[in-house]
Amino acid sequence: MATLLREVIGDVLRRARIDQGRTLREVSDAARVSLGYLSEVERGRKEASSELLSAICGALDIPLSRVLADAGDEMAQEELREFAREGAANIDETTKVVIPHEVSMAVA
Repeated sequence: MATLLREVIGDVLRRARIDQGRTLREVSDAARVSLGYLSEVERGRKEASSELLSAICGALDIPLSRVLADAGDEMAQEELREFAREGAANIDETTKVVIPHEVSMAVA
């Protein structure tokens, strides 16, 4: 089963909060988000809007771009693992790949 982006973003946010030694309540108060909703976002159960993500990142004092980049990196790693598990097994070993020679084009 494919990993959902909201789950990965939640993991990134939770790690950042825990690395800072902060509680859900501290971050939810600072972000002005309910504790229950923040918990749902961290567990990947709720899809946070860009405004909400921005507020949470502000409360954690981390750039939203870093959260998104970290989430993208994790998604890419998961996709590679998934491909290695499933995709590679579906490749027919008799399939040949032809790589054409480089063609130079002259412009007159």
